[in-house]
Amino acid sequence: MPPDPAHRPPYRRPVAARLAVALLAVSPFTGCAAPPERQLPAPVVPSTPAVTLPPPTSPPVLPVTPTLPPTSTLPTPTVAAVATACAGRPPADRVIGLLRGNVLPRDVPVRAVDGPLCADGWQYTVLSVSGHEELQAVSRGTPDALRLVTAGTDVCSIEVKAVAPPAIRTLACDTGAGLPPGA
Repeated sequence: MPPDPAHRPPYRRPVAARLAVALLAVSPFTGCAAPPERQLPAPVVPSTPAVTLPPPTSPPVLPVTPTLPPTSTLPTPTVAAVATACAGRPPADRVIGLLRGNVLPRDVPVRAVDGPLCADGWQYTVLSVSGHEELQAVSRGTPDALRLVTAGTDVCSIEVKAVAPPAIRTLACDTGAGLPPGA
């Protein structure tokens, strides 16, 4: 006897049938595959004619005239290139006064042998000191505001080398003690 409908197992469709139904339901939405990417034609660039440049030329060669140094290589003398007698401004006593009590004792006899010689506000003096060696003095400033730069048997100090006018520097540094012959 056939089973009654209440006891009958439910009907199941085969898997292949269900798959076919699913594909049919989806196929109207899929349509064709996506179109391949379009290849745009390359832009057309009008060709430009090649520009031909003239061959490079070198600049004209000018004759070179050598520049020769002047025939005299001696420096041009300035006012300070030659020391001259100070004509009493400052007097030798004023230079000696700068030395008394600092470099020389107050009671020793001193006299100017040469100078003072002046150049651009600087003075150079050679002094004879009783019982001692000859003494050189370099001073600077106006006769009323004279300042001692250095004094001794060798007055070629750093300040004299660096700042003194050439004439004073020559007297203090190049000649040793005393004045050069003919000065």
